[in-house]
Amino acid sequence: MVQKIFKLFILIFLFVSIVASPVMAHHHEESIGTEETAIETASPQLASNSKSAILIERDTGQILFDKNPHEKLSPASMTKIMTLLLIMEAIENGKITMDEKVRTSEYAASMGGSQIFLEEGEEMSVDELLKGIAIASANDASVAMAERIAGSEEAFVQLMNDRVKELGLKNTLFQNTTGLPAKEHYSTAYDMAMISKELLKYEMVTEYTSIYEDYLRKGEENEFWLVNTNKLVRFYDGVDGLKTGFTNEAKYCLTATAEKNGMRAIAVVFGAETSKDRNSDVSQLLDYAYSKFETKPIFQKNEKVTEFKWMKANREKVNVVTDDSVSLLYEKGSDLNNLETRIKINQDIQLPLKKNQAVGELEVLLDDEVVQKTDLIIQDDVKNASIWQLFQRTASKFLSR
Repeated sequence: MVQKIFKLFILIFLFVSIVASPVMAHHHEESIGTEETAIETASPQLASNSKSAILIERDTGQILFDKNPHEKLSPASMTKIMTLLLIMEAIENGKITMDEKVRTSEYAASMGGSQIFLEEGEEMSVDELLKGIAIASANDASVAMAERIAGSEEAFVQLMNDRVKELGLKNTLFQNTTGLPAKEHYSTAYDMAMISKELLKYEMVTEYTSIYEDYLRKGEENEFWLVNTNKLVRFYDGVDGLKTGFTNEAKYCLTATAEKNGMRAIAVVFGAETSKDRNSDVSQLLDYAYSKFETKPIFQKNEKVTEFKWMKANREKVNVVTDDSVSLLYEKGSDLNNLETRIKINQDIQLPLKKNQAVGELEVLLDDEVVQKTDLIIQDDVKNASIWQLFQRTASKFLSR
């Protein structure tokens, strides 16, 4: 009898100690070994027809070539890369759905330049408007989507500029969703590549940007034929996006992306004199990427890398996954050195946590030098456990001894 009372006293003491302690995650760190290398190569002579250019590998973000990458220039309709990013995020967050009908305002219908000739009051689905933006670079569709998501184009532009800051970009400022000429509306090749890198986390976007031709209002009197403004989608193997641009001020611009042999490249050019020059420069950049470099995948997007454990959570453990795909880029023919990945979990993180919240990072090290980082996120919400859950958990552990 005395022994049972003593055990009960100890159990209550342990329970009170756990409830009173701060909510912390158990630190968990792992190391995984494989083989890879770094890149050292002479800078080639490319993008001779463009004012500014950059070539990156998407997974690593590593720059393979650049020319005046931080020069502020008008991006024209490449602006819509950010517009598309915010649309993709709104879809992911459940703010809009693909089959939802969006009503066209008088203002959206008044847009000039590239358009799908929306009429005031006309309704199109998000899916159809995405086709208009991604294939035909439609200004009216861009504004209609902006108004649906943020209430007005002005409010949406504020979201665009907020997102620029979140990405840590210093040389981009948007005044509209379309890229139509406006004072103090500018970006750079580097910034546009980074926005594109973020957009390409959403694999669905290339399902639209890779379409060469399609129809809207098919079978109706005002049927509209969509033809992709990015001709490389049809004429360069592997190209599946992203966005062209042209105004008299900006000249011919293009952000293109291609995927071959598991490697995705992003090429950006500003200020070419003709569309032929623009396409030639981008083609040369992509040729260079795929002739000189290759990647070796390490983790896929949303791949589990470890488990997170909490003493005071409603669930004792949750999967921790990569926020994005992780690869190592290296020059073809290189001798591969030792590669190591290191998982670092934030020990001071506090409950509750939201699905997709970052809880740490994955580092890729080559010869003990960090060459890449990516966020680690959780796949589910994690809340504080109830008092009863904590008591049951404590009792179970104590009585099982």
